[in-house]
Amino acid sequence: MLPLSDPDSRWIAGHYADEFAQSHIKELVVREAVGAAIPLAGVGCAIERDAIDRLAAAHDGRPFAATSLTEDYELGLRLGALGLKTMFVRLPAVPGSRAVVASRGHFPANLHCAVRQKARWVGGVALAGWDRLGWSGGIGERWMRMRDRRGPFAALLLVAGYVALLLWIQIGLAAAMGAPVRFEASPLLATLLILNAWLLGWRLLMRFAFTSAAYGLREGLRSIPRVIVGNLIAILAARRALALHEAGGPKKWDKTRHIFPAHGAASS
Repeated sequence: MLPLSDPDSRWIAGHYADEFAQSHIKELVVREAVGAAIPLAGVGCAIERDAIDRLAAAHDGRPFAATSLTEDYELGLRLGALGLKTMFVRLPAVPGSRAVVASRGHFPANLHCAVRQKARWVGGVALAGWDRLGWSGGIGERWMRMRDRRGPFAALLLVAGYVALLLWIQIGLAAAMGAPVRFEASPLLATLLILNAWLLGWRLLMRFAFTSAAYGLREGLRSIPRVIVGNLIAILAARRALALHEAGGPKKWDKTRHIFPAHGAASS
C-alpha cells in the first residue's frame, strides 16, 4: 500500500506517507530479516491456497478472524505461527525508477478521521492483539510484537516529553526576564539529553531519507515538521483506543471515510 499525496492535506494525510515509506523501505525489510512474520496489509497481498486451508483447519474452518479490528495484520502473524513463510516484496514499476508496484489510495485528510483510523489500529494491534495472539515465536518475532504493541506506552512518553519541553521553555523565559530560577542538569542527565538529541536527529534524518526516496525531496523536507502532527495523532488515537478497550471494545466496526481519486467520496 502506498498513500497518495493529498495537496489539500499536506500535514494530516501527509504523515501517513512518511510512516508508510519508513515501514516499507526499512521496517518490514528488517522484520523479514530477523525471521518475524510479515503482517498483511489487506490489499496488495497474496496467500497460497494451501495456507488458507491450513488456517481454516487450525481455526474451526474459519481462516479469517471476523471479530478482529485488524484482521489483515493478525492474518500475517497467524500464518507465521503455523510455520509458513511470509515475505515482503518490493518491485519497481519501471527498472531504475522511484515508482513501485503497489496499491494506491488516499488516507484520512482531517484530524477526526485520522484519529479514528489510528485508534482502530492501536486497539487491534496493541490491545486486542495482545489478548488474541499473545507472545510466541523466537526472539525476532517477540521483539517485533513488542514494537507493534508499544503505541499506548509511546503515547504516554510523548505526552511526558512535550510537557517537559513546555516546562523547560517556561523556565528559560522566566530566567531571561530576570526571575531567580535556575536549572542545572546533573552530568548523567546532561549525557542522556545529549544522547537523546543525537538519536532524535538520526530518526529525523532517516524519515527524511525514506520519504524523499518514495515521494521526492519536498515531501522529505515536510516529513520533519510532520513528526509533530503524527505524534499528536498518536496521542489522541491511543487515548481513544484505551477508552474503547476499557469499555469492552468497539460496539460496531468504526468505518473510516476515504476519498477515491476518480469517484469522489465513499466509505470503506
